[in-house]
Amino acid sequence: MRISLMLVLCPAIALAGNPKTCVTAEEATRMPNKDVCVTAHVYDVVELADGTRYLDICSPETPDERCQFTIVSLTADRAQVGELRKYLNTDVRVRGTIQPMHGRSAMVLNHSRQLQGGPPKFKPNPVLLHGFTGEQSKPPVSDPNLRSQGGHRTFMNSHDQEQLR
Repeated sequence: MRISLMLVLCPAIALAGNPKTCVTAEEATRMPNKDVCVTAHVYDVVELADGTRYLDICSPETPDERCQFTIVSLTADRAQVGELRKYLNTDVRVRGTIQPMHGRSAMVLNHSRQLQGGPPKFKPNPVLLHGFTGEQSKPPVSDPNLRSQGGHRTFMNSHDQEQLR
């Protein structure tokens, strides 16, 4: 009984521990809106005047119009991503969502953990945050249980509280 149980559990445990395999940049261009791991060689790190950085993963012999995939790190994410020049002339494994960007496929690198197979930085949906700021005292959702129900009575208002002794 123990042997048969071991034979059943060992392959399941071995498969659960395997990390997600990475795809090449060429394969990633055919996977829009998918969360994937991409493996690539960084030939150059290009920084624009506005602080946006690109990991150039196309070889110097490849013309720019034939380079169909890029990894971009925006200025606002510089603190979370860190220095990218250390990846120059190395192979990297980056996890993220493939997005169409300026006629190419791209992955946004917005946190350093993506370079170790971790998820991108969480960004809340701006549609859900409509009309809410951190400075206001009202809750971010319209919950009928939190509104007054007439006569200025709300849940646990000052009239309903028990006196502490």
